[in-house]
Amino acid sequence: MLQIKNILLGKAKVFILFLFAYYFLTINSLSEKKLLTENFAELTILDKVNSQSEIINIEVGKEYKFKNLSINILKCNNSKFDDDPEITAYMQVIDTVNKDENRVFIFNDWTFASSPSIRPFDHPVYDIWLKKCYS
Repeated sequence: MLQIKNILLGKAKVFILFLFAYYFLTINSLSEKKLLTENFAELTILDKVNSQSEIINIEVGKEYKFKNLSINILKCNNSKFDDDPEITAYMQVIDTVNKDENRVFIFNDWTFASSPSIRPFDHPVYDIWLKKCYS
């Protein structure tokens, strides 16, 4: 009887040790993948008609008016990896020339600084590229 109690106690200790190890490894791996949210985004806007480009800085969460575009950056993230950092932003753009009451976004998606062609901003007059996110 004493031997069975010791075996059960040993199994319980191993199980508890396994749970603690799993908990700490999971918390550590989740913190490694965490993105750093920034407060400002830097964008470059190209006017295709007159070949002029402008660099603008937008506060995250604030609407910015650029000529006939209304730009809103909802999130701007820098990845934690040092060797090849990825800069991403969630951007919404409305063309204010269209006086439709249903204010439809002409762009409403994530954009990537390293490869803007993944989610291209398609407008006949303007091109917008994400450059960086910062606080």
